[in-house]
Amino acid sequence: MASGRVDLDGNPINPMTICMIGAGGFIGSHLCEKLLTETPHKVLAVDVYNDKIKHLLEPSSERIQFHRLNIKNDSRLEGLIRMADLTINLAAICTPADYNTRPLDTIYSNFIDALPVVKYCSENNKRLIHFSTCEIYGKTVGSFLPKDSPLRQDPAYYVLKEDDSPCIFGPIEKQRWSYACAKQLIERLIYAEGAENGLQFTIVRPFNWIGPRMDFIPGIDGPSEGVPRVLACFSNNLLRREPLKLVDGGESQRTFIYIKDAIEVVLLMIENPARANCQIFNVGNPNNEVTVRQLAEMMTEVYTKVSGEPALETPTIDISSKEFYGEGYDDSDKRIPDMTIINKQLGWNPKTSLWDLLESTLTYQHRTYAEAVKKATSRPVAS
Repeated sequence: MASGRVDLDGNPINPMTICMIGAGGFIGSHLCEKLLTETPHKVLAVDVYNDKIKHLLEPSSERIQFHRLNIKNDSRLEGLIRMADLTINLAAICTPADYNTRPLDTIYSNFIDALPVVKYCSENNKRLIHFSTCEIYGKTVGSFLPKDSPLRQDPAYYVLKEDDSPCIFGPIEKQRWSYACAKQLIERLIYAEGAENGLQFTIVRPFNWIGPRMDFIPGIDGPSEGVPRVLACFSNNLLRREPLKLVDGGESQRTFIYIKDAIEVVLLMIENPARANCQIFNVGNPNNEVTVRQLAEMMTEVYTKVSGEPALETPTIDISSKEFYGEGYDDSDKRIPDMTIINKQLGWNPKTSLWDLLESTLTYQHRTYAEAVKKATSRPVAS
């Protein structure tokens, strides 16, 4: 750990205590690792599970404490926020398969359950970094243009800007937008607390952060009937030697960023409050843009390399969104982040190519899950 560390303006960085809600998840586990290995900061890790950070919770570790609690009904939460200099809220239901099958849980988790966190930070004059989502942008303006319109290729109609792009959602009956609406409303509440009561906040909008420990593999370390996000879904298919399912032909376009790149800029937000306060940041990699179909093809090629197993004769199959997700599903056509604000405020740009992040992630997936999947699929099914 380096001593004499300074921020982007040359000011000394003082050690701080960070209350991290959702520390046991994918992003939280990587952020905890970064804080403990590269900074002097202390972490109050709050979550209901700690499987992904168990390796950090050694008895000898004095800089991380795990507090097992559920933020929606535990009176200890305010005390932990008071003890900290900064609160980071990562807690959420953020799996697309849940948005239209568990809309109430989705809305409660992403809005109602986040209310006390915002309230306690505001009342106790504590800084808040809140993790939102790129989904709050909804659909692009370009998606409403005729399919043959040349304007669809104009970035003004699809690149998403924090301070300019509208938030366009589908009709109420499309419950897939329950997540985006809840996330947008909590953003508006945080922004209002900043404007009216002086809350010091930073809002993070992640654009598909990818890497080891993301989501789960159904039937191995998650429910058998579970449907994780696209990368874990495809990883599960590859591990089981099943065709990758392309929802509605895999035509949606997405960008993907390596978790280690993203964590670099979160640390900059933590340690540069003068530049990050009262800001909303897109965090993604516009250089890693592909259709979901192209992602499936790349993952098949990368997995063949890291596993040594030949690709299937039919590596992908098409499936309708209704069949895959159920009634009420809807989607955005593109999610491409504008990076102007984050580059100006924090001088940051992502580095890792899509091929490299897929190679790193699928190497981890194969090493971690391949044997367990083989055992699970070779077991005789009970009658």
